[in-house]
Amino acid sequence: MAIEGEPKPPSQGAARKGRGCTYVLVTPARNEAKYIGLTIRSVVNQTVRPARWVIVSDGSTDGTDEVVNDYAARYDWIELVRIPERRERHFAGKVDAFNAGYARMAGLTHDVVGNLDADVSIDDADYFGYLMRKFEANSSLGVVGTSYREGTIVYPFPHTSAEDVTGACQLFRRECFQAIGGYPALEFGGIDVVVVLKAQAEGWQTWTFAEKSCLHHRPVASAHCVSLCKRLLQNGEKDYRLGSHPAIVLYRSICQMRSSPHIIGGVLNLIGYAWAMLRRVERAIPEELIALRQNNQLNRLKALFRRIPVQQRISDGKRA
Repeated sequence: MAIEGEPKPPSQGAARKGRGCTYVLVTPARNEAKYIGLTIRSVVNQTVRPARWVIVSDGSTDGTDEVVNDYAARYDWIELVRIPERRERHFAGKVDAFNAGYARMAGLTHDVVGNLDADVSIDDADYFGYLMRKFEANSSLGVVGTSYREGTIVYPFPHTSAEDVTGACQLFRRECFQAIGGYPALEFGGIDVVVVLKAQAEGWQTWTFAEKSCLHHRPVASAHCVSLCKRLLQNGEKDYRLGSHPAIVLYRSICQMRSSPHIIGGVLNLIGYAWAMLRRVERAIPEELIALRQNNQLNRLKALFRRIPVQQRISDGKRA
């Protein structure tokens, strides 16, 4: 059953009949011994398992390899690939690890490829089966994901769109992934944002299905930053590099001020964005994708503000 706002398939030829979609997973993992067992058990417990799952140990030294090997010995569809240790931890390295894992799928028939973080757990045994059925029902769906929880935070946030798909668990129709050229090697992050924009620019539908969720154990990007303050500054710079409109950055920063660290969190995000703008930091995506992103953000912001008076009237009515 479709949910409200969910993208509609084309009127003809959208449903895929017969066999269900098959999928493969790739999980880059760098020193994830603390959580990788939870991630593996989550996939093992799925009613619809992947045809192959390659977990790429990106120079891990904390016992990650031993945990993965223990499961790989029991499940022949799980494979460990190890690549040499890198000096620095950054998102471009994560892309290299993903590519090394996906290369192992050459010649393997599959409809969908997924990028699953190594610190994610899933309680719902029908998580992947549900998403496969969404792909089967709509041939125009190129990228899908779900809501995720991180402590007390639940994604998607009020200022985000269901058309944005987080990188904690991103699933791509194989044809879409090939059309966009895979993940870009951006050291500062935002690779999940770029691939969604590229997919939209190619005419694919993208969607976050909020009725399903996963649990993200490590705060987003925390493995790549020394401190919370530095991470907030870097988030602001990343917003600029990825073409966010100043209005949406201001709105998000105001929202951030209500969360810990109160006030200063939003201020740091704004400073990071403004400092990148003043330094004329090079954008990471072409002008046409920046225009697409900013147009989406402004439309979303207008829709948010149109809803505010309605909510206030409802609240006033209740008080009366």
